[in-house]
Amino acid sequence: MPKYTALIFASSGNILAIILNYWLGYWLYEKTKTKLFKSKIGTKAYGYGHNYGYYALLLSWLPVIGDPLTLVAGLVRLNFLWFVLIAGSLRIIRYYFLTLML
Repeated sequence: MPKYTALIFASSGNILAIILNYWLGYWLYEKTKTKLFKSKIGTKAYGYGHNYGYYALLLSWLPVIGDPLTLVAGLVRLNFLWFVLIAGSLRIIRYYFLTLML
């Protein structure tokens, strides 16, 4: 398989996965918002996630912590368009660098 075909398939599959994670977090917010805002720590964590979530998404390309970050992005209701632009482009860049190593 050519490198750029692999890049397209890997990137598109990974972007679909982070979109699914975002919507799972979005749905999770509806199920847990009363419990989240009852505690002082939950309210503070939500505020931090909402304020600094876009900066945290810069680490979403990392293999282990990237998927939980995309789930939290949906939970704290980050703007979907900005989410896809930041996290999706980082995933494409990651796979591009992996194809350069082959």
